[in-house]
Amino acid sequence: MDMQMNKERVLELLHAHQYKKLKEELEEQMHPVDLAEMLEELEPLERVLIFRLLAKEEAAETFTNMNSDMREELINALTEQELEEVMEEMYIDDTVDVLEEMPANVVDRLLLSIDAEKRAQINTLLQYPEDSAGSIMTVDYIALRKEMTVQEAILKIRQVGLNKETIYTCYVTEKRRLIGQVDLKEILTTSESRLIEDVMDTNLIFAQTTDDKEDAARIINKYGLIALPILDHEMCMVGLVTVDDAMQVIQEETTEDISIMAGLSPNEDSYFGTTVFEHVKNRLPWLLFLMLSATVTQMIMGHYEMALAVMPQLAGFIPMLMGTGGNCGSQSSTLVIRGLAVGEIQLNDVLKVMFKEVRVALIISLILSVVNGVRILLMGQGGALTALAIGLTMACTIVIAKIVGCTLPLFAKRVGLDPAIMATPLISTLVDISTVTVYFAIVTAIFHI
Repeated sequence: MDMQMNKERVLELLHAHQYKKLKEELEEQMHPVDLAEMLEELEPLERVLIFRLLAKEEAAETFTNMNSDMREELINALTEQELEEVMEEMYIDDTVDVLEEMPANVVDRLLLSIDAEKRAQINTLLQYPEDSAGSIMTVDYIALRKEMTVQEAILKIRQVGLNKETIYTCYVTEKRRLIGQVDLKEILTTSESRLIEDVMDTNLIFAQTTDDKEDAARIINKYGLIALPILDHEMCMVGLVTVDDAMQVIQEETTEDISIMAGLSPNEDSYFGTTVFEHVKNRLPWLLFLMLSATVTQMIMGHYEMALAVMPQLAGFIPMLMGTGGNCGSQSSTLVIRGLAVGEIQLNDVLKVMFKEVRVALIISLILSVVNGVRILLMGQGGALTALAIGLTMACTIVIAKIVGCTLPLFAKRVGLDPAIMATPLISTLVDISTVTVYFAIVTAIFHI
């Protein structure tokens, strides 16, 4: 049954007041993620009625997957007891994510519905910098002692595992210091009399609370981990980052990079959840910058006004040259930004990257120059000298564009900026200026104008 059919069935039962049947079908047929998406399409009153039918655990998971507007709407509609039940079932890191998105008055109400111990844990997590691994970690993990037997470890997992976000990897600590880890598979498939010390893995991969959350996500992705232990400055274990949180970080970073590369200010809200004014605010700064930067190109062309007057056909080749240069620069920058993001390219690789891109540029420029020269001659747009001038300009433009495209992201990374800032808009502007300058320098030298 697809989501649309579920929605029709849900509304049918809701309007017929068959709440018991609706509750059963919601539990049997709808995943909380799909249910959260479906609720977005319903009227506010229908959302509240359906949400109140959900079991506590399912309600908490559905609430976690909602957008911030729908969460706030539900919070205002639920009673104190209903809200307390939902918050009690949510994991710490999910609760922190919700609190960070809510207005202050809503946060105050949510905190009142949380017990003192959980509230203290939340306040600790909220104190970590926004982009740190500590800000996205959960404190819900299973800690074992090395002197435990496997049987004792299994008993503890059964006792506390229900309230932990993940039980597939357990962590061995000694005075809160992480000394090893053991997978649930190892625990369940070994003799119950063996000590945890004998089966634990001491080859540990971890991050610290102050590390960038993107670095923590990359570690999880690189080593294929289910969770990554997080240590404080004293090397004591304070929590872990799970793979689902890592995926969310990677998705947010990718969205941010795409936005910046397209000349947009990053925005965490959905397309339809962003107002027209916010769309304008996000797009306008880069558009203003690009429009004003084009003035430099206009000034250069104005300087060669006499050359254009003598040979007006020269102006017709400028858009093609500028477009080709911009495309070449964008290709290089995209590959370098991706390489930096996944760790394939390091800052000290700048000379290796330049050497490779220059060789690529020489081959591409040779092929494009020959093809374009033949095109000019066949279409009668000029003679051999015109084809030579355009070919030389294109070759120089492509080499410049490739160098600019591959070095600017590395430079941005070096000075602590997001490499995506140096992407398509800025590179295109610099390449356009370089193209026009090189073009008129070559044509004036060849045609003596």
